[in-house]
Amino acid sequence: MLALRSSLKRMLAPQVLAHQVCSSFTASHRHQDGTFYEFCTYYFKPSNVEKFLNNFKKNVHLRTAHSELVGFWSVGFGGRINTVFHIWKYDNYAHRAAVYKALAKDGEWQERFHIPSLPLIDKQEVEITYLVPWCKIKTPPKEGIYELNTFQMKPGGPALWGNAFKRAVNAHADQGYVKLIGVFHAEYGLLNRVHVLWWAENLDTRTAGKHQAHENSRVVSSVRESVNYLDTQKNMFLIPWPFSPLK
Repeated sequence: MLALRSSLKRMLAPQVLAHQVCSSFTASHRHQDGTFYEFCTYYFKPSNVEKFLNNFKKNVHLRTAHSELVGFWSVGFGGRINTVFHIWKYDNYAHRAAVYKALAKDGEWQERFHIPSLPLIDKQEVEITYLVPWCKIKTPPKEGIYELNTFQMKPGGPALWGNAFKRAVNAHADQGYVKLIGVFHAEYGLLNRVHVLWWAENLDTRTAGKHQAHENSRVVSSVRESVNYLDTQKNMFLIPWPFSPLK
C-alpha cells in the first residue's frame, strides 16, 4: 500500500506543479475580478490615417464617456505603417457588451465619429488579453516612446513556459534602463501569445539599454532559458497621441 501511494504521488506531482504554475501566471488575477484589456488594431490606406486620427482626437471624449481608454498609439515601425493601436479596459464581458450597446445608441458618437470613420478603415483586429497577476499597469514618469514586444510561445500554455518567461521579463525590467508598463496574456486571438509593453524616454536610450542587456549575465541567462519555449517575436515602436492616457 505504501509503495502504491508513493508511486501515485510521483505520477501526480508533475500535474500538480503544472497547475500551480499556470495558476500563478494567468488564472488567479482574472478569476478574482474579471478585468480584461481589449487590444484593437486598425489598418489604413496612407490617405486615410490622418483623417481618422484627427476625427478621433476631436471626439475622444464621447468614446471615453463609456469606458476607459488605456493608451492610443500610431505604429512608427516594426509593423505595418499607417496603423493605429489602442487598448481599452473592461470590468468583465457583461461590461463590454453594455458599452457596445450604449455606443450603438449614442447618436452623437455615431454621427460625429463612427459612421464617418468606417469607410476609412482598411482592416480591423481585436484581441482580448488579461494582465498577468505578477504585473500591474504602471504609469511612466514623463512623456516618451513605447515598444510593444509580442511573443508567440510554444503550445502548452503558461504551465510550460510561464516561469521562464516571467524571469526573462523581470531581468530586463530590473536593469532600470526601460520601464515595464504591462504584461498581457492573450485569451482570444492567437493562443500562447504574450504582449509586453515598455516605456523609454526616447529611442536612443532604449537602444543603449538593449546593448547593456546583451552584456548582462543575468539577462542573458534568463533569456536563453525563455527562448527554448519561443516560436516567434515581433517588436513594434509606438508613438503615443496627445489624448492617450499613456504618453
